[in-house]
Amino acid sequence: MITIRDVEHVAKLARLSLSDEEKQLYTEQLAKILGYFDELQKVDTTGVEPMAHALSLTSVVRDDLVVAPPGSSVVLACAPESENGYFKVPRIGE
Repeated sequence: MITIRDVEHVAKLARLSLSDEEKQLYTEQLAKILGYFDELQKVDTTGVEPMAHALSLTSVVRDDLVVAPPGSSVVLACAPESENGYFKVPRIGE
């Protein structure tokens, strides 16, 4: 059972300042939450396989295949201008 002292301790750890009304409210709410966990402990899970996710997940990303990079001639062919095997760009300084 959770007590107001437990709520005060957690509030102190979280550096929270709580009023007396808030302490009472959070004590009641946390008691209800912990009560739900007690209910879940009563459920018979015999034969239920543990799982990491409720749905089966499949990767939607393609396989990572190692391929050779394109040659410089292929890359330079896509450039607006090239000169002597390099990209040609406008001069930006003097």
